[in-house]
Amino acid sequence: MLILFVLCCNQLRAQKVGLVFSGGGAKGLAHIGTLKALEENHIPIDYITGTSMGGIVGAMYASGYSPAQIEEIALSNDFQNWVNGRYTSDYTFYFQKRAPNASMLTAKVAIDTGFHFSFRSNLINDIPLNFAFLELFSQASAVSKDNFDNLFVPFRCMAADVLSQKSITVSKGSLAEAVRATMTVPIVYRPIKLDGKYVFDGGLYNNFPADVMEKDFKPDFVIGANVSSKTYNEYPKNIDDRLMNRFLVYMFLSKSDSTMIGKNGVYIQPNLAGYSVTNFAPVAELIKKGYDATMADMPRIKALISRRVNDEELARRREKFNVRKPDLKFSNIIVSGVNNQQKKYVERVFKSDKATFDLKDIKRGYYKLVADQTFETVYPKISYQPTTDSYTFEVVAQPKKSFKLELGGNISTRPISNVFLGAEYNYLNRKSYTFGTSFYSGRFYESVQLNGRIDYPTKLPLFLAGELTYNHWNFYNTSQIFIENPRPIYIEQSDRKIDLMIGMPLNYNTKIVLHSTFINNNDRYSPNNTFAVGDLLDQTIFNGFRGSLNFEKNSLNRKQYATNGQSFSLSFNYTTGRENYNPGNILRNTPGFVKIPGSSQLRHWGSIKLTQENYFFHLKKYTLGYIVEGVISDQPLFSNYYSTLLVAPAFYPLQDSRSLFLDKFRAKTYAAGGIKNIYNLKKNLDFRLEGYLFLPHKEYELNGFQGVDYAKAITKVRYAGTAGLVYHSPLGPVSLSYNLYNDAVKRNGVLLHIGYLIYNKRSIE
Repeated sequence: MLILFVLCCNQLRAQKVGLVFSGGGAKGLAHIGTLKALEENHIPIDYITGTSMGGIVGAMYASGYSPAQIEEIALSNDFQNWVNGRYTSDYTFYFQKRAPNASMLTAKVAIDTGFHFSFRSNLINDIPLNFAFLELFSQASAVSKDNFDNLFVPFRCMAADVLSQKSITVSKGSLAEAVRATMTVPIVYRPIKLDGKYVFDGGLYNNFPADVMEKDFKPDFVIGANVSSKTYNEYPKNIDDRLMNRFLVYMFLSKSDSTMIGKNGVYIQPNLAGYSVTNFAPVAELIKKGYDATMADMPRIKALISRRVNDEELARRREKFNVRKPDLKFSNIIVSGVNNQQKKYVERVFKSDKATFDLKDIKRGYYKLVADQTFETVYPKISYQPTTDSYTFEVVAQPKKSFKLELGGNISTRPISNVFLGAEYNYLNRKSYTFGTSFYSGRFYESVQLNGRIDYPTKLPLFLAGELTYNHWNFYNTSQIFIENPRPIYIEQSDRKIDLMIGMPLNYNTKIVLHSTFINNNDRYSPNNTFAVGDLLDQTIFNGFRGSLNFEKNSLNRKQYATNGQSFSLSFNYTTGRENYNPGNILRNTPGFVKIPGSSQLRHWGSIKLTQENYFFHLKKYTLGYIVEGVISDQPLFSNYYSTLLVAPAFYPLQDSRSLFLDKFRAKTYAAGGIKNIYNLKKNLDFRLEGYLFLPHKEYELNGFQGVDYAKAITKVRYAGTAGLVYHSPLGPVSLSYNLYNDAVKRNGVLLHIGYLIYNKRSIE
């Protein structure tokens, strides 16, 4: 009798439980709820197999993370950044960023094997995700010696070799790479190489690896959680873009068969109707769905599995595994995929005087490298070296051998529509070289720019750059949409500049740039609104030099209509040059008019300008932001009213302000600011309500026919506001707005535009 009792106890103790997690995109977050429910009820988990998101959640548990820790990570802002391909602001290396332009589409023309076009093959940027997986899994991989049987819980995940059309069971090697492989949905993420093979999401051929569980681990009982559903009971009547995005993922997921878990199994399928495989936002709801579904099946699970694991035993075993994880200390950097000269460039990006690096150092170098437009791909790897008790960081870099072509611009209900074309070529040797050109063409604005830049990967990164820019603005007849529909004053501006720059970073989001700029400005204008074709316009030509020292910071999430982050700019400027004024004949028949003779005078002045834009308050679907701007200058009066206005600093409060000549928003010294209220109505659709004030120290006043004078100090306040909808499409913003200016002429306006209202800066801006 005693022997029988002992045998029964041993049998109970020997029960082994396998947990199978399916793929299913964002729905796979429900697996976290399953883990929570099982641990709360002391159900043992001895083996895990998973695919795609199921592989990620399973790998985290197998790496020693508790369900509570996994849930905390999934609920974090970092997780949303990883799955959506966004960099957090601390690691957006602004020093490497180019000035924003009106580009909407980007294509590459390969030049190594003949000219041919290629578009980006992945929808989501994998840069933050790749590094996140290294952070999450490298230490567990080191403890297991890259053998998944030695993890906290033995683990398998699935990948797919699309060339041989075979399912691959990953059981060893880098755990971070295995997880990256199992979630590589074609088109959404770019493939990676695993054991010399390019692999994709394991759900292509095995989305519910119960067979692998049986083959590799032979557990006594299997708990299978499936979040993938490929079929509809009724064919959808209305197939919209959102549904098509789901179909794209469904196409790559094999069907999950509930019978695969066998007779000694429990099949859990949460009710996830209405949830998208591509929407990772409702994390807490999805986790609860998985928890509730598992709790509903808990009586069956407990009846089938009699063995229990108490909290103290589980915590002790988890702590025993985690305490063995070597600290993320690095002693070596390896660079592959580049030639010797390029290798030296990459190594100098990570260069440090310290004998070892920590994760912060590696992360800084990695994001510095991926910000460099020279590289097509930068893939990180981490491997543990037991002999030195440290890690080696490997960078697999692929330099570009192509031109980048850009197409953009805007279509507007006002006559300010234009087309943007851009081209860029990058070349990497011991230094990084970038050459580019861009064109704007439209009725209101035309521009040509040539630029070049050399980056030196020294301990303190440094760049030398040059720009040659031509801008042409024609403000005549660009205001018909305004309700007053005035007869406009003719203003046409042309500026040419050669800008030589040297810059360096102060931190990730801040850089300091010294500008030396040679200027040639040619302004033609009418002194009133009686201009007729054939009249001779007044002309002011300014030839000079401008030196500037700029401190710039930018972590805004969009180049127009931002909703997150902040930007800051502080510039110290000195301008000197000669003003040449040539009068026209428009006022020749005006009674009492005395013609002002032409003149040539030296002008010089200094100025300080500060601008800050910040989106600082976020509450569910509401965001509050502000902008403040101030200029202090001793800029002199020019020969007449309009020549003075045309060179004066200007405040551009609204999205279309640069396309209007707002004489009441110009002054040599001013303070300005505004509040931005943003309501997110639905995904990618915002309602924006913004209001601004402009306070000039001394407003310019017209004195007589053409003279210029100052108004009394701090007596004028101007306002502007806008209300409208903005849809953030994959190509750029679509905006419909009502704009209001405190201006006697350009007061009310309605604007619909598709694309970016972005222009090159003026020569004296």
